[in-house]
Amino acid sequence: MVKRIKLRTLLIGGCITLFFLVLLLKVFWIQVVSGEYWHKQVVEQVEKDQVILPKRGTITDRKGNVLATDAPAYTVVVNPSIIQEYDLENEVVAKLHQLLKTPEDELRRHLSAKDSKGNYLVNREIRNGGWKADPEVKAQVDTFKKYLKDKYGVVGAVDTAQESKRYYPENKLASHVLGYQRKDGTAGMGLEAYYNKELSGTAGKLLYQRDLKGVPLQGSESIYEPAQNGKNLKLTIDDTIQYYIENAMQEAIATYNPKTMTVVAADPETMDVLGMASYPNFNPNTYGSASLESFRNNATQSIYEPGSTFKIVTLAAAVQEKVFNPNETYQSGIVRVGGWDIRDVSRNWGTLTYLQGVKRSSNVGFVHLGLDKLGGEKLKKYINNFGFGVKTGIDLPSESAGAITFHTQYKSEVATASFGHGRVQVTPIQQVAAISAIANGGKLMQPHLVKEIVNPDTGEVQKIQPKEVRQVISKESAAQTSSYLEQVVSDQEIGTGRLAYIDGYRVAGKTGTATKVVGKVYDHSKDVVSFIGFAPVNDPKIAVLVVMDEPNKSVGGGTAAAPVFKKIVSQSLQYMGVPKTGTKANKSDGSAVKTVDLPTIPQLTGQVKKDAQNALLKQGIAYETVGKGSKIVRQYPEAGVKMKPGQRIYLLTEDSANMTIPDFTGVSLRDTLQVLTLMKVGVQVSGEGYVVAQKAQMVNGKRIVSVTLQPAKETVTGVKPEDTPDSTTGVATNQSGSAAKTDTETTANTGTSVRSPGGGISAIADEKSAAAIKGKDN
Repeated sequence: MVKRIKLRTLLIGGCITLFFLVLLLKVFWIQVVSGEYWHKQVVEQVEKDQVILPKRGTITDRKGNVLATDAPAYTVVVNPSIIQEYDLENEVVAKLHQLLKTPEDELRRHLSAKDSKGNYLVNREIRNGGWKADPEVKAQVDTFKKYLKDKYGVVGAVDTAQESKRYYPENKLASHVLGYQRKDGTAGMGLEAYYNKELSGTAGKLLYQRDLKGVPLQGSESIYEPAQNGKNLKLTIDDTIQYYIENAMQEAIATYNPKTMTVVAADPETMDVLGMASYPNFNPNTYGSASLESFRNNATQSIYEPGSTFKIVTLAAAVQEKVFNPNETYQSGIVRVGGWDIRDVSRNWGTLTYLQGVKRSSNVGFVHLGLDKLGGEKLKKYINNFGFGVKTGIDLPSESAGAITFHTQYKSEVATASFGHGRVQVTPIQQVAAISAIANGGKLMQPHLVKEIVNPDTGEVQKIQPKEVRQVISKESAAQTSSYLEQVVSDQEIGTGRLAYIDGYRVAGKTGTATKVVGKVYDHSKDVVSFIGFAPVNDPKIAVLVVMDEPNKSVGGGTAAAPVFKKIVSQSLQYMGVPKTGTKANKSDGSAVKTVDLPTIPQLTGQVKKDAQNALLKQGIAYETVGKGSKIVRQYPEAGVKMKPGQRIYLLTEDSANMTIPDFTGVSLRDTLQVLTLMKVGVQVSGEGYVVAQKAQMVNGKRIVSVTLQPAKETVTGVKPEDTPDSTTGVATNQSGSAAKTDTETTANTGTSVRSPGGGISAIADEKSAAAIKGKDN
């Protein structure tokens, strides 16, 4: 018996010992052998690593008006577990299908979704139709939530989760410039893509310890790395000028129904792009519904034969090389080069001076200038120096370089290149840079769209300075070329650009039409019509190119594109506060053309701010809005007063004396005093003339604005005789010639050539498959 007890004791003791040995071995295994693994598991359960998303940078126009920003968005979520528990599937499917337009079978898959263990899920996002939806959708879902609670006592079956998405408050305005951001956060095109790194910022994180309920543990250490928000972009674009551009385009599209249309406006001095638009366009808020062709930015991506707008390069080169004599004569009509006939639109012009040839846009005259007087090597050198054949470097993705491929040893190719045909293909932005070089004194500037990059976290501002590429022609040659191009517009009898004339502003410009290539031959039923120019000639503020691809009527650039240029530029110069001069249009006999009266100021007091602004925009009247109210409480000048050249209307939306002081640069003392009096702000004046500087300060508890005045610059009405070869003045020469009025030009084809790479607006024809042709416009 005793022996049995001892054996039992030994057995129990051995088992206990073995158990402890196994336990110790297990502890050793867990703590030593697998210690790192289990430590990691504990850390993952206790420590929470939370990502802090940065805010994407805002994009504004040059005045600070928001063009792209982040806005609240809401994703619809459902709880299949609750929906199935209360048998609500049919009712939820019907309602969400109505609200989101999501297919019913897709909704049923969401509402019946289960996990790997066969349990219904408790959270499911409705991505199709319900992902990052607008606040209106959230409001409708909230109403449905309340209905489910009131009727069934059910909470949590349907809900919304707040997120953010990119919002473009001006919808289609400047869509090709801005681009868009997809819902998954990737950038689609435009500035959103080009500056994606700057706009995106860097995510931060918060690392802390928590209990099983997710509550942070007291006394535990946490690591916090703040997010670096994306940088804000202030553009060179002016949303008002952009509005003028797109509004004028809409009118032209309604009249001519072109296949595509492009307009680019820039400050010639800096190549700040003031406006850029392409048709067809799209709404970046709803980019998913746009057609593929709507995303093409013709201003930088399409290449085309420019036609006679390219003659500005040949003319500038001839002036620079001192081979352009405006009084020298030649026989117009037709010239034979390399076995091909190149014709003017009219055989009846007879003998013309070269200045008359510029005004009439005579192809024969430009063949003599490009081929005979300059020669192929010099012509190509100037074409290259003006920036053609290479990318401009504008801050947009997928820019095209164009193609300058004519051979200088082949006379026919040099001849056609001299008036913008054959083996010459360009982009609109290249042409705007070239005309701006003539306007600004001969400097080729790099076009750009961003004026400032601002760090919202630190306030640091990176200013983008204008970049000069090279001096292409001398200042004197640029002024002389400008004077000749001015006569293309001011001569109201033979100037092909006469429909671009703006009363009170000196305008220089050039029309153009290029017959398009279909296959390998020119199709005379398909044209690209255009107008390019700048104003005022004496102090250029804006350069604009208008291009229409395949208008539905047989028209040239002078008829279709020049009026669009006129509307945009006249509205923009008024808006910019550029004073008008006494410059008049001329007939060929030197007599003045009747001018147009300035508008009368409308009654705006009492109107809703947006309505008043739209009314002024449509009339092309410049305005400044002061205050943050929604209605106009006062205006200056008062209704019924005749506007003065360069004057703008001030719209006051508050009575408060704390309103932001508007910029009075270039404004007369009288107008400045009147507006500040309405704002109940004191004024200190130094000098006389127009405001050139201002400073607001508090003096004895009252706001005072100190303004510095200077007399206006003297207006130049022509170039100096000593700057003009053969004593030909910049404005006076208006010889008539013998032909009837026309805005048409001749085109011709010679030279072996290649098909346009990557499409674009037009291509080049093969010499062997096309006869010498006559086009429609100069």
